[in-house]
Amino acid sequence: MQITVVQKSVRQSPRKVRLVANAVKKMPVEQAVAQLGQIQRRATLVVLKTLQQAIANAQHNHGLSVADLTIASIEVGEGARYKRFRPVSRGRAHGIIKRTCRITITLATKAEVKPATDTEAKKSAKKSETTKTAKKDVKQVEKNLPVSTVKSVRPDQPKATAQTKQTVVTAKPTRTKRPVAKWPRIWNKSGKYSTITVLLFENSNKENTWDIK
Repeated sequence: MQITVVQKSVRQSPRKVRLVANAVKKMPVEQAVAQLGQIQRRATLVVLKTLQQAIANAQHNHGLSVADLTIASIEVGEGARYKRFRPVSRGRAHGIIKRTCRITITLATKAEVKPATDTEAKKSAKKSETTKTAKKDVKQVEKNLPVSTVKSVRPDQPKATAQTKQTVVTAKPTRTKRPVAKWPRIWNKSGKYSTITVLLFENSNKENTWDIK
């Protein structure tokens, strides 16, 4: 037996209410009430009230006990939107959208809650087996490989063969030093540079002169 309760026109955005609803989804009713008492959010009050309404309907209308009930599903949908505006400078207005939500809670007895089907159990078992075999293959490959090539093995390629690469180290050519020009600032009385001699290279004796204006 399923008991559904709908709370309409809740003056809160559905995104904020879903944070609380997802924390309590698919829990026993007693555990869900205790969990809602620990969450410090404004949306917990609305979710707790709708849950209490569903519990009251189950007890009075159907004669069920709280210990036998579980939350089958909690759905938070979007409700009507209230459009308001805020006046700003130069005769303009900024729009404001006040959102509402709709909360739907369905309770069911523990006997009706179905466990995972055989197909789902088989799929989960196959996934676990494939992951285990892949990890074993990777470990075997890592044991056979040298230290330099162990990092190149990926879990996507468990059956990769060990291949050692020979690296040839070549000596880098030595670079000659660039010519360094020294420009001492020597001023004449007229305020112009004088004829100066500049060494073209640091370790050479060649000299050259320029008339710099």
